[in-house]
This record gives sequence, structure tokens and C-alpha cells, in this order.
Amino acid sequence: MAKSSTARKLPHDAIPHTRPVADKPVKHAGGIATELDRLLHDRMRLGIVSALAATDDLSFSELKAALNATDGNLSVHARKLEDAGYLSCTKRFEGRTPRTRYKLTAAGRRALEKYLDHMDAIIRATRRG
Repeated sequence: MAKSSTARKLPHDAIPHTRPVADKPVKHAGGIATELDRLLHDRMRLGIVSALAATDDLSFSELKAALNATDGNLSVHARKLEDAGYLSCTKRFEGRTPRTRYKLTAAGRRALEKYLDHMDAIIRATRRG
């Protein structure tokens, strides 16, 4: 059975699309929110990218423990980030044990910075409102 959405949608032209600029005031937080990177705007994926931004690289086990994630959940989200070019993944074996390590790419770091700038602009606009 399909879920029906009761959320009211605004017409596309009703939401002003403003870019966050440090020196310019933001008129409407909703316009900036529509520009958020949907790939990063997920708790698990944002957690993965944030954890990797704070260090050179992390193993699958380290990320799993830090984010309190299951194997399947972490691997699905990490794969989405890897497919987008935000993470690099290296796999090797120690004996028969697989070892997977993740590293944030330059594109991933730029995407995180842009995401954080957008969130900061939304927070500033909301506090001014």
C-alpha cells in the first residue's frame, strides 16, 4: 500500500532562490534549504563525511563504531558517497580478513564545506527572522 503525502507543496516560483554569501543578508531560509546537497542531507552520510573530515582515513570498523551503524547500513551509505566521488575506498586482505578504509576526497571536502555554508546561512536567516 502506497503512502500518501499530505504535505502542502509550494509552487516552485514561490520559493526565492538566494545563494548564501557572507556579506549579503539572506531574505528567505527556504530558498537556501532547497539548494542543500540531498546526498549529504542524511544523518548517516553526513556522519560519515564529517568523521572523515576530521582525520586522514578511517576503517570500516572505526566508522561503524563511531556512527553506531550496522554493516549493511554503513556499506550502503558509503557506497552512495563513493559513487558520487565524495569518498575513496581501498580494500585489501590481511590473511583472510578483509580490511576496508575510507578517505574523504577533495570533492567530498568541497561538498561538505558547501553544505555547512548552506546550513550556516539557514541558521543565520532563521535567527534574524
